[in-house]
Amino acid sequence: MRNEFLRVGRVVRTHGVRGDVKLMLLTDDPARFRALKTAYLEQAGASYAPVGIENVRIQPDAVVLHIEGYDTPEQAQTLKNAYLCVDRAHAVRLEADTYFVADLIGCETFDTAGAAYGKVTDVLETGANDVYEIDGGKLLVPALKRVLREVDVTNARITFDADVLREVGCFAD
Repeated sequence: MRNEFLRVGRVVRTHGVRGDVKLMLLTDDPARFRALKTAYLEQAGASYAPVGIENVRIQPDAVVLHIEGYDTPEQAQTLKNAYLCVDRAHAVRLEADTYFVADLIGCETFDTAGAAYGKVTDVLETGANDVYEIDGGKLLVPALKRVLREVDVTNARITFDADVLREVGCFAD
């Protein structure tokens, strides 16, 4: 089942004396925070609490912002390692052939010859291209157009070109 909320940052520490927090970015678009007025704090048990966002400052490697109701460093410290999320209605619009990592995780993988490989367990960002980790590392597949025959996140299914997969896939065995 598709999660209605997408992680855009993780609180790594407090910043300053007014309760601001520094976020590690989990989005490719840091500018998206400029217009963000409401977000959701991910709670234990997969619940999400709406929070107001103020005073956003974009840094080269992070974003510093204020979450309403956390007005002291001590209050903000309680947010360390918490995830800041957006709902899908406020997610950035993706270009063709791009997907949210959250939608790829859990997809079943197959090749054009009918072989099944298991579920995507992680997406590794290497800089050059993403790499899909299948079943905890039993198979690593670069996310290249020539190997990806079909990505169907609606039905949680990815199909690889069998011939290309033999060339570029990294099998654990």
